[in-house]
Amino acid sequence: DQGQRVVIFDQAPPQSCLHDYVRGDIGQSADLDRLALGPDDIVYHLAARQFHGPVPRTGRDAWFSDVNVLGTRHVLEAMQKGGAGRLLFFSTDMTYGLPVSTPIFAGQVQSPIGPYGRSKLAAETLILGAMRDFGLRATIFRPRLIAGAGRLGILSTLFRLIMAGAPVPMIGAGGNRYQMISVSDCVAAALKAVEVGIPPGAFNLGSTDPPTVCELLSGLISRSGSRSRLIATPGGMVKATLAILDKLGLPLLYPEQFKIADADYVLDTTLTRKTFGWTPAHRDTDIMFEAYDHFARA
Repeated sequence: DQGQRVVIFDQAPPQSCLHDYVRGDIGQSADLDRLALGPDDIVYHLAARQFHGPVPRTGRDAWFSDVNVLGTRHVLEAMQKGGAGRLLFFSTDMTYGLPVSTPIFAGQVQSPIGPYGRSKLAAETLILGAMRDFGLRATIFRPRLIAGAGRLGILSTLFRLIMAGAPVPMIGAGGNRYQMISVSDCVAAALKAVEVGIPPGAFNLGSTDPPTVCELLSGLISRSGSRSRLIATPGGMVKATLAILDKLGLPLLYPEQFKIADADYVLDTTLTRKTFGWTPAHRDTDIMFEAYDHFARA
């Protein structure tokens, strides 16, 4: 819409025909060479292995690093080779680990509790090194749980229960806040960052005033017309059970997901708002329903 040429670099072609497309894998330097990056180009680095789809039972650090760390290194090398000096990188809130205090500020010490968070932190370190060593200008975003129409992730299991009118167990009593961010608000933040010159550093992305988990899920059940009921559970016991299932190769959730499920996990976005002039337009209740509605219609 802004008159920019948009090129998608991915292993699978985009659904829209509005963009140019280059098939490739960031794990292969030769593939990135075909992009022929130049000084006028801005790179939006969104490629990553995540907890979507099958994840190996063992060797997870290496599995995530193959793409999230080595792939990022290849992206930076391709940028340096072609003289492209501007990057927007989507990292994750999981680099923080368990919250020491709430809200979590972008300057808080990062102590990831699992392989995905560790791989993203390593990727951030590579980017910071490139900023120091060859003058790369990079904005690093750390979003909370990204959700919305077409972006489901770990929500699919929850939505199946609600569609079936089945009981919905919570990890804990549901009094904690589990913040989200909409896909479109992530896009808006990226575009704002470009408008203001790609400010260097790390910035949090999250919704405004997230409700408690109990309020969020109760609202979704009511809005969807489901007969489901929320069931509070002893958080410690449930997490111990989930950890055993994960070790047995039968994960319902992965440790990086369930260990924070009953924590008050809210990112402070004050710096992002002030720096970019950005305000999230979508509230958690609407984000959740948009995701559920898309799932129900699929």
